[in-house]
Amino acid sequence: MTLFTQKWPRGLPIGRDWVVVREEPVLFPFTGEQVALAPVGDAALATAAIDSALAVRSEMSRLSSRVRREWLRETHGALAERSEDFEQLLVLETGKPLRDCKVEVARALVTLEVSAEEVARLHGETVPLDLLPSGDGMIGFWQRKPIGVVIGITGFNYPLLLAMHKIGPAIASGCPIIVKTAPATPLSTLWFVYLLREVAARIGAPIAGVQVVTGDASVGQALTVDPRVGIVSFTGSSVVGHAIAKAAAPRKVVLELGSNAALIVAGDANVRAAAQATVRGGYYASGQACIAIQRVLVVESVADEYLIHLKKFMSDVLVGDPRDAATQVSALVNSDATSRVISWIETATKVGATIMCGGSLNGTCIEPTVLLNVPTDVDIWNEEVFGPVVCVRRVQTLDEALNEVNSSRFGLQASIFTSSLENAFRAIEQLEVGGVVVNEVPGYRSDTMPYGGVKNSGIGREGPRFAIEEFTVTRMAIIKPDLGDR
Repeated sequence: MTLFTQKWPRGLPIGRDWVVVREEPVLFPFTGEQVALAPVGDAALATAAIDSALAVRSEMSRLSSRVRREWLRETHGALAERSEDFEQLLVLETGKPLRDCKVEVARALVTLEVSAEEVARLHGETVPLDLLPSGDGMIGFWQRKPIGVVIGITGFNYPLLLAMHKIGPAIASGCPIIVKTAPATPLSTLWFVYLLREVAARIGAPIAGVQVVTGDASVGQALTVDPRVGIVSFTGSSVVGHAIAKAAAPRKVVLELGSNAALIVAGDANVRAAAQATVRGGYYASGQACIAIQRVLVVESVADEYLIHLKKFMSDVLVGDPRDAATQVSALVNSDATSRVISWIETATKVGATIMCGGSLNGTCIEPTVLLNVPTDVDIWNEEVFGPVVCVRRVQTLDEALNEVNSSRFGLQASIFTSSLENAFRAIEQLEVGGVVVNEVPGYRSDTMPYGGVKNSGIGREGPRFAIEEFTVTRMAIIKPDLGDR
């Protein structure tokens, strides 16, 4: 018996068809029950998908703006009609609390809508060639052209939204795209791509313009080393991202590689609001978000007050079945992830960290955890925990906090709570991250903004407008009018 009745064809959407392959169960992380059977691809299918994408590349690039926008808009409507079913499926395949899955579907709809709107803004400019005498009488302009086949590789934590940030801009750009899902969470992406392809068939767009291949690392390898690919857009770990960048060279890559996001509590902050934000921003999606709060740097003058508020708010965090609308923290994606996070907590406590809250298992769930006085040289401070753990450290000054944030090899987003414009702008100017958030959680993301990191957190930017720029190349036109004998 399965928890979810499949609403799309069996197999993988390769070329115009659904290719039947072997299947493996997708398990509900909270109970271990089978959600559904999922198709498992291989390297040969990955190559076949690239062949099919290349076969429709010219057709995709020639799609009118009207058709590309219609494709995205009609799919938006199809997804919106089924939003509650997608929410339930996301709960089952990711194990995230329902409240987070509702947010994911809502954000996916916005991303799709904005991608459709950006089609009308895809344009070029004229260039004044006559700034040099050799350009007198000449006409110059540039346009944006599709880069070619897009490979979109997504993470397990937000499978629908991450796929949307690659598929929407690819269609808007006129690029065929192949999505490789995380092995644990392929179902919502498969269903969404089924809706896309159904719309494509109705409006006359190339069905093979969007394909999905699942499978292990050999599938990713086949997709990223193929010289016929235009760009690889990857969301995942820095180790895998760096390997992809090397394998894909000299082709373009967009890498969103996570972080260990920090929140600074300045001496003039609204301390209660900062404590409340720590809970809201540290434990959503059970901590499985690259910009969930992992490190808190709180200035000594307000540290005691902050911890009093934090302890109070932590007592209200509900742990349990993610299908319950009240649940805030549930099981991680699998037992390996759970074991790793518990081992990191244990290692930190052995070398001097103290547990203020949580730190142990509640059934299959890790209790939301706050660690104090975490040493600098342990994984739970330096690496991305991807679990419900927040580490709090006291600092003497704001400068010390800024320097500590910048000492990380990551740099995706960070935040500061302060009532001072001077402190806010110091953070904006000095923090070495892709985004600085003032008086809100570092996990704040509008899907319309440029999103991405620096240092080991990646390269390139997502958000429909900015992803479209990544998925297109400029083509310059230089024209010398034929003026006869004049």
